[in-house]
Amino acid sequence: MRAVLWDMDGTLVDTEKLWDVAIRELYHRHDRELSTAVRDSTVGGSSEAVMRIVYDDLGLDPDPSDMAATADWVHTYVGELFETDLPWCQGAPELLEAVAASGLPTALVTNTRRDLAEKALESIGREWFSVTVCGDEVPRGKPAPDPYLRAARLLEVEPAQCLAIEDSVTGAASASAAGAVVLVVPNAVVVPAGPGRGFVDSLRGLGVADLRRIHAAPETAVAQRS
Repeated sequence: MRAVLWDMDGTLVDTEKLWDVAIRELYHRHDRELSTAVRDSTVGGSSEAVMRIVYDDLGLDPDPSDMAATADWVHTYVGELFETDLPWCQGAPELLEAVAASGLPTALVTNTRRDLAEKALESIGREWFSVTVCGDEVPRGKPAPDPYLRAARLLEVEPAQCLAIEDSVTGAASASAAGAVVLVVPNAVVVPAGPGRGFVDSLRGLGVADLRRIHAAPETAVAQRS
């Protein structure tokens, strides 16, 4: 293991609930309720992917300019929520500090757009990350491998030498497709097992030695996947 790659929403900070608030408000504006199934399908998705799912469910005309305007509205709404202190996921700040102290290079790899990620970094602390990669900076967002491939390239390491820490089906698929070993910390949705994936219930109590052990033998790390 030569680098640690961190997802943001639902992995480091519990922001998935804030995205829920915005999407539910969008549904309310169309006199609809957001179903659990649709909500789960959007977790970890890129802005464009989420809009496609939402527009299809609401039966709206998928006009690209209208979808882009709605995506901007959602991001503005969530951005206002981000300006308060973001709630950390269990064990995340302690593990961030431990990884930084070890000297391992790190990357923040998120589907969130750069403008919104910058607001989150004001709360999280940008000093923890050697590089950051956002969803609007790659040709394809998660679940495509592009974000993780870019992070590995910027850090000048091979993807297989990286441990990606993720919470969602979309994010885990992206990291796996890139060739990284994945540590899954499920938050809001069930994430399936797969080759090169380990699972823990939370980041609480984990240290760098644990991450190295999981990277070397990911399938030995087994925990609840929901």
